[in-house]
Amino acid sequence: MTYDLPPVRGTLTPNKDLSGLTWLRVGGPADWLFQPADVDDLSEFLAALDPAVRVFPMGVGSNLIVRDGGLRAVVIRLGRGFNSIEVDGATVTAGAAALDAHVARKAADAGVDLSFLRTIPGAIGGAVRMNAGCYGSYTADVFISAEVVLRNGTVTTLTIEDVNFQYRQSDVPEGAVLTKVTLRGPKADPEALHARMAEQLAKRDATQPTKDRSAGSTFRNPAGFSSTGRADDVHDLKAWKVIDDAGMRGARRGGAQMSEKHSNFLINTGQATAADLEGLGEEVRKKVYDSSGITLEWEIMRIGDPA
Repeated sequence: MTYDLPPVRGTLTPNKDLSGLTWLRVGGPADWLFQPADVDDLSEFLAALDPAVRVFPMGVGSNLIVRDGGLRAVVIRLGRGFNSIEVDGATVTAGAAALDAHVARKAADAGVDLSFLRTIPGAIGGAVRMNAGCYGSYTADVFISAEVVLRNGTVTTLTIEDVNFQYRQSDVPEGAVLTKVTLRGPKADPEALHARMAEQLAKRDATQPTKDRSAGSTFRNPAGFSSTGRADDVHDLKAWKVIDDAGMRGARRGGAQMSEKHSNFLINTGQATAADLEGLGEEVRKKVYDSSGITLEWEIMRIGDPA
């Protein structure tokens, strides 16, 4: 598709294959990929871009299936100009492209406990969008504010009231690009924090298929969460358990498989298409519903057109 695109100081790439930018390594091309030089470059681009042109902000692709037909949009992906991490007392300010693991480690060095982020795949902008969490802690628990560039190019700040965190989701405006996030964690001993993160990594590696191509948890845990998405609202019902009960651990479709190690992980065994992966996921949802009456909701985002 042809667009009249405004000039930029960053990089614009036409017909960009997105498969190499996702953890599952599947998907077709985007009409354009825009990698802005800085916030001003991004703001000016969005302000001048035809409002009818769809934009899709993309992180590191850790929680994403791009369908085989690709995406009719301008994909915006932040790079090195957006990955700084600064610590001031108990406050951590990170560019939206900073990896969750890097934020956790740098915070721990300064005695700030954001250790739950250490094992979460992805970047901090995605953590806000998805209210990422584990070990009983969520992004909502430590979030202070976020800088965003709206679809019309306006740069503004979102507070926790604006974001309205829920379980595995938030109300970041459509088409808005998160550029910077401010978090505040409790103070703690750096050595103890690093030891805890080492234990969490060992536990993750023992229970999850971390050496396979996956996109983290495939489905949200069924129900059991209030609108806050915090740990005290959790019930014990887990997605992996209802998948097991439906007999779908290890299920295959083409090159896609539900992991034998953790049945809520959808993996690309090497030759999967996006259609294989999404099709297997839908098969799992049907089997779970047929066996238990529970409708699993996708945690992995699926975008684009079929082949």
